[in-house]
Amino acid sequence: MKESATTVREYLKSLPPDRRAVLSKVRALIRRRIPRGYQESLQWGAISYSVPLERFSDTYNGQPLGYVALAARKNYFTLHLMSVYMNPDGQRALAEGFRKAGKRLDMGKACVRFKSLDDLPLDVIGDIVAKLTPEAWIAIYEKSRGARAKA
Repeated sequence: MKESATTVREYLKSLPPDRRAVLSKVRALIRRRIPRGYQESLQWGAISYSVPLERFSDTYNGQPLGYVALAARKNYFTLHLMSVYMNPDGQRALAEGFRKAGKRLDMGKACVRFKSLDDLPLDVIGDIVAKLTPEAWIAIYEKSRGARAKA
C-alpha cells in the first residue's frame, strides 16, 4: 500500500490487482452485513469501520471507536474483529465457525490473518460483523472502560 493513500479508493487502487480483488470481496461482505451507523474510512493503514466521533466521542484515544478493519500486509491480509477481543464467547464462536468450515484460524488478539479468500469462512465472518449495532458496541466499550477505571 502506498503510504500516501488517504481514502479507501486510493488504498485499493494502490494494491496489485490480485490483492485488490481479495480485499474487495471481503469489503463487499462487510458492507453488506455491517449494521447501519458504522462509517467506512481509512485509518491506521486499513479499511476501517468505526462509530463516528459525532455519534460517540468518549474514546480513550480521541479516535473513532473501531469495530472492524481490513488490510493488505506484505505477505498476508488482516481482518480485525474488535468485537471478539477480550470476549471469550465471541472467540469461541469464531474458532468453532472456522473448525466447522474445516479452516485453520490464524489469530492474534483481534486480528485474523489470512492469505486467500479460501482461508476464511465468509458466512461466519459475516455473522460476526452483523452481530452488534453501534449502540451495542458503544455499551460494550463503555462497560470495558468502566471496569478498567475501577481496576
